[in-house]
Amino acid sequence: MGLIRDLFESKKEKYFLTPVPTAICFEEFFDHKYYPFSKATKRRSHLDLYVFDKHIRPIFGQMLLHDIKSEHLDVWMTQQLDAGYKPATINKHSSMLNRMLNVAVQWGYLDKNPFKGVVIKKLPTGDYMQRFLSLNEIKSLLSACKRSKHPYLHLFVKLLLLTGARKSELRLAKWTSIDEQKGELFVAVSKSGRSRTIVLSKKALDVLEKIKLRSDALGMPITRDSWVFANPRTHLPYTSLHIAFFKARESAGLNSVRIHDLRHTYASLLINNGASIYEVQQLLGHYNISMTERYARLFPNTLQERVDIIADSLDFDLI
Repeated sequence: MGLIRDLFESKKEKYFLTPVPTAICFEEFFDHKYYPFSKATKRRSHLDLYVFDKHIRPIFGQMLLHDIKSEHLDVWMTQQLDAGYKPATINKHSSMLNRMLNVAVQWGYLDKNPFKGVVIKKLPTGDYMQRFLSLNEIKSLLSACKRSKHPYLHLFVKLLLLTGARKSELRLAKWTSIDEQKGELFVAVSKSGRSRTIVLSKKALDVLEKIKLRSDALGMPITRDSWVFANPRTHLPYTSLHIAFFKARESAGLNSVRIHDLRHTYASLLINNGASIYEVQQLLGHYNISMTERYARLFPNTLQERVDIIADSLDFDLI
């Protein structure tokens, strides 16, 4: 607690000694008060900025803080549902907004947090079902991707399955971040807000060589600073890979499969082939082991196989 108090006191002069205005709009409060303090005190402050810019600023940014009412927040959550966001995602957004408004109250910009009067406290999320692909489903999906008109989709999906990388980690990768000698792809900022290294197998390196050939055929010479999955028209990272993936999965009869399920599949294959939960944690880049432990349930038959091995080794019939 002493360390937190000292940090608070060291930042107080910068953020609190200016007079508190009687009225301030939300985006002014966020940009000039909340976010600078968040950057100075939170490891994952970039998520605050992302959620605010995408989901909060367009709706509440120009509103005065004291004009935001409980009914506005209920409508905001309902609109996100109508837009197709999952309840768990909406709960994260509302929790973040609630925290910002609580800070506004603590710092004297609001008399009370309007979240206290909302009708929708928290959306029910239900049980989350992990989805992973069987080997036959993988073959069907890759075949459909190969038939796609997208020049990189087949190679992109192959690389996701071979690395367990997040979609954004590959889509935004540059050749300069790849060390082919060490077999590593460096990610400067992962979802956790930390850097991480993706281990590349020989097959993954072979896929990268095919990407180079494809880029060359599209008239895009490879430089150290060029994007791995660059659009030949803009020379920027593709933004349409997910659309091509949706079409391919429908062609393969796998409508329920998401791109992120390829990461689940990678994790499940690791576990099914004897990798420890700690090895899976390292390969997936999970900051917290609890994120990795959910994958241990993907192959319930594996546990049965493990106990059968022990039982076979204990030949009680000979005793």
